[in-house]
Amino acid sequence: MGTYNSNNNPQILPKFNPLDPEQFRTQAHQMVDFIADYYKNIETYPVLSQVEPGYLRTQLPQNAPNRPESFEAIMKDVQNHIVPGMTHWLSPNFFAFFPATVSSAAFLGEMLCNCFNSVGFNWLASPAMTELEMIVMDWLANMLKLPKTFMFSGTGGGVLQSTTSEAILCTLIAARDRKLDNIGVDNIGKLVVYGSDQTHSTYTKACKVAGIFPCNIRAVPTFIESDFALSPVVLRGIIEADIAAGLVPLFLCATVGTTSTTAVDPLSQLGQLAEEFNIWFHVDAAYGGSACICPEFRQYLDGIERANSLSLSPHKWLLSYLDCCCMWVREPNVLVKALSTNPEYLRNKRSEYDSVVDYKDWQIGTGRKFKSLRLWFVMRSYGVANLQSHIRSDVRMAKMFEGFVKSDPMFDVVVPRRFSLVCFRFNPNKEHEPGYTEFLNKKLLDSVNSTGRIYMTHTIVSGIYMLRFAIGATFTEDRHVISAWKLIKESAIALLRKSVF
Repeated sequence: MGTYNSNNNPQILPKFNPLDPEQFRTQAHQMVDFIADYYKNIETYPVLSQVEPGYLRTQLPQNAPNRPESFEAIMKDVQNHIVPGMTHWLSPNFFAFFPATVSSAAFLGEMLCNCFNSVGFNWLASPAMTELEMIVMDWLANMLKLPKTFMFSGTGGGVLQSTTSEAILCTLIAARDRKLDNIGVDNIGKLVVYGSDQTHSTYTKACKVAGIFPCNIRAVPTFIESDFALSPVVLRGIIEADIAAGLVPLFLCATVGTTSTTAVDPLSQLGQLAEEFNIWFHVDAAYGGSACICPEFRQYLDGIERANSLSLSPHKWLLSYLDCCCMWVREPNVLVKALSTNPEYLRNKRSEYDSVVDYKDWQIGTGRKFKSLRLWFVMRSYGVANLQSHIRSDVRMAKMFEGFVKSDPMFDVVVPRRFSLVCFRFNPNKEHEPGYTEFLNKKLLDSVNSTGRIYMTHTIVSGIYMLRFAIGATFTEDRHVISAWKLIKESAIALLRKSVF
């Protein structure tokens, strides 16, 4: 087989074989060695990448190569150019955002997922893929002690989405279409949705995508006195005012573990309110939900029986790698009615007789990966007891860090710790103006992160600037938390000595 190079000189290439089993075996072994060494040595890298924007374009060619390059050459560029541009989320010294947890079991499950490369849009396309997902979703529902109304073994069911954003969008569309069936599509401009000012920013985006007018997206104010939880009393007043103005309440999103401070909304009271006003009630438990497999945290899901839908993200805390978001619905038929497609080329007897689940009708897209393998491998390899122990270990380390903060008069814990996030601030002089305290904490955060030794982030809630210390990276141990606190404290003292303030 012939081809031409860029100079139009004929070049003979060997027969192209993109998947030779023996070559794959050799290169895959080399890749596993690289990955294992990366994990083993991950502490040697700066947690936060030190490169400048545009760095990579100066290191790589402007065009793709015309002829094949060796695996060794590609991996050399990975080591020399890609790794330096990585912020290392798996570092044990990564305390920013929320963790993205990993495990050997999930990695092996993902390998098998890629091996099969199944595109399971309906049951017939891959029966094992559909049925394992149904089983795994019921397993996790049982671990969370969800009511049978959310399980396939009951009257509901669950599906694996990629992210919380997709889960919220799917349920929003289902709620929207059901409501419009009653009031008419011409009244879409009257639909109103509700969340708190702590609800994840993706909620507003999903609402806009679903056709909700931006002026009808309510972000209910929260306050430090209630630990930034959504108040049913305040919400009721807003809903009643909307109804009086001729608007139609549609959707309420409550959160178990908000991004800024891990606030928990009162599900039972909010659920009662949603039932009273015929509002679809969704619970976003992306972060905090995983902890509820532990009996001591299950209280945060009390009232979930009143919800229409629930989502949580095992990639945040259940060792499953990105991306993995579990979504359960109480009435699958409402979701399927809103999202189903039935082109002729996908028709088959099994689907026609409604005897199977076709997951294409539970999501935005059509194609989907065999992601349940990851959760299945995690659950079987570790068991519920070890997953509970993993969560408790992270919480214990967060409690230890919280103790360090509380014992130092220069620092404050801003909101109570519930899970494994500690929100705190540097406040050496309680008489400082809030703006000055914010300035100090910005300087401290920049100082700590610039060392490359740890990485943490900040948030502003109710006008209060605070630092977030989120524990949960798979490799994190007590010594990393102790070392991080030592660095934070040393950096704070250094700022004082320099008389920055």
